[in-house]
Amino acid sequence: MEHKHIYDKDGKQICCSLEDKINNDSEHHSDGDGHDHDHSNQEKSTFQMFLPAIMSLVLLMFAIGLDNYFTPSWFTGYIRIGWYILAYIPVGFPVIKDAFESIKKGDIFSEFLLMSIATIGAFAIAEFPEGVAVMLFYAIGEIFQALAVKRAKANIKTLLDQRPDEVTILENNVAKTIKASNAKIGDIIQLKAGEKLGLDGELLSDTASFNTAALTGESKPDTKAKGETVLAGMINLNSVCQVKVTVAYTDSKLSKILEMVQDATAKKAPTELFIRKFAKIYTPIVVALAIAICVVPMLFVENYQFRDWLYRALVFLVISCPCALVISIPLGYFGGIGAASKNGILFKGSNFLDVMASVQNVVMDKTGTMTEGVFKVQEVIFNSDFNKDEILQLVNALESQSTHPVATAIHQFVGNIDSTITLKDVEEISGHGLKAYVNSKELLVGNFKLMDKFSISYDIDPSSIVYTLIAVAYDKKFVGYLTIADSIKEDAQITIDKLKALGVKTTMLSGDKTTVVQFVAQKLGITNAFGDLLPEDKVNKVKEIIAKKETVAFVGDGVNDAPVVALSNVGIAMGGLGSDATIETADVVIQDDKPSKIPMAINIGKQTKKIVWQNIILAFGVKAIVLILGAGGLATMWEAVFADVGVALLAILNAVRIQRMKF
Repeated sequence: MEHKHIYDKDGKQICCSLEDKINNDSEHHSDGDGHDHDHSNQEKSTFQMFLPAIMSLVLLMFAIGLDNYFTPSWFTGYIRIGWYILAYIPVGFPVIKDAFESIKKGDIFSEFLLMSIATIGAFAIAEFPEGVAVMLFYAIGEIFQALAVKRAKANIKTLLDQRPDEVTILENNVAKTIKASNAKIGDIIQLKAGEKLGLDGELLSDTASFNTAALTGESKPDTKAKGETVLAGMINLNSVCQVKVTVAYTDSKLSKILEMVQDATAKKAPTELFIRKFAKIYTPIVVALAIAICVVPMLFVENYQFRDWLYRALVFLVISCPCALVISIPLGYFGGIGAASKNGILFKGSNFLDVMASVQNVVMDKTGTMTEGVFKVQEVIFNSDFNKDEILQLVNALESQSTHPVATAIHQFVGNIDSTITLKDVEEISGHGLKAYVNSKELLVGNFKLMDKFSISYDIDPSSIVYTLIAVAYDKKFVGYLTIADSIKEDAQITIDKLKALGVKTTMLSGDKTTVVQFVAQKLGITNAFGDLLPEDKVNKVKEIIAKKETVAFVGDGVNDAPVVALSNVGIAMGGLGSDATIETADVVIQDDKPSKIPMAINIGKQTKKIVWQNIILAFGVKAIVLILGAGGLATMWEAVFADVGVALLAILNAVRIQRMKF
């Protein structure tokens, strides 16, 4: 039996493992309402896909010519009926087969059944040309739909092909090709020019230049130096380089991205969920109404003609097919996800496209989001009672326990870690800093809140210094501080300007000191900015905004941001420098860490929503008009064809527009 996905009340796909989702979604597309479309024909050429329709069209046009223009005496009776049946078979047989398949699976009221009844009924009342024409146009609509879905999936399929299946590793300086999934942490990968990296790792060669388009949407080369992290999916652009594997195949950044993209199509927007439920109720009601149109007038109409009222009922059935809705709406959202991923933005579900479209507040972290997150030590101010070099070595050893950008800055400033230093009871105090014991003496490295927490007295005013400060205390005595500076991202100003133009309010929340946060906020034109915040303080600030019944998108990159990312209406993670915890929690991931992608994501959401609603209004509007005309006997099968297939084609063409848009 063919598998059908199961969704919970929020539209989250709950029935399959990731592998099942990949297999089912790549082999078969289901709209979840019984309207199943096998896309295996996408492997065929476009000509092969259109061939049955071309055969049917040629036979139909020839028959219409014989009926209306040449009228030979032999083209009557069984020859005429046989000719039209021959024209019907190439396009009608697959649909009738699908109708039977749907009934066998318990889905009786599919559009395949509606089309089969309507066209076979047209033959029964000797409306042969119309019966063939309806099925022909329907078949053409299905082909265009298959091509549209194929196009919509193109960006995502390209992304899925980014990870190579094999890698070349060095064993005793001998190159050996193995499956990428079999590579182990610590293996040395040899990467030739033009090859894609299969796993995340550390560059062992002095320098190497990479195309990072698979991960960021940017084709601009990115030059990495020895010791820097390189990610699966990057393409080596110059000479042979060596990379040491540091992350398992299934845990690589690209694997996580692929998982997000696959899961994105499994989480439906409220509009999609409504249409699916609507179609389940709508279709059987329409069938009942069609029967009523045919039978009920028998009781009231004096000159009742069964053939005329059956024709009206058949027209009504053709018009009623919910094809335009059940295809164009999911396709619109799918196109939005594809357009976003093409621009280096990953939506974890089509529902988040809707949320982003209506976001009223963007709340952002400072470090790594609006600033580069690349710190440099500016100066070291230590009390002369302490040995500056000795304390710096202790600070360097302790900071090596942290992944924070500040720790990297200190390591780059001080140099190699002294292996003779023994740290005991190392503890990271969230929002404060680090604590450990060296030679039985307490060592504290962090912000001045850490000094206050452990009652360390100091004789400076931290608020008087604009730079980020790292305070140090040793053996219960204040040693001094390091000043560290970060630079604002080059597109941060553009981001704030675009958000203001969209009418979105901006707020900056940071654990960094207030003077630094205010300095950055003032430079960018952000009116609401708060510093010296603990993770729980950020949560409370976001709760205050949500309490005003306003939608909030929170943008962050650190582990400390995970709780507030989860709380907001839509959480956005910076996917390049961002922590895995935040990326896992987030609803939208920006792969290249550019804040300018935030207004772009909002714009993609707005355009997707606009297209979806255009399709809903178009489908309902045209169908409502032609349904009334059909029930009153004023519409023929030709109007019915336009109301069904014509509207579906227009809606599909409208839905794929988003993939051509420039954001």
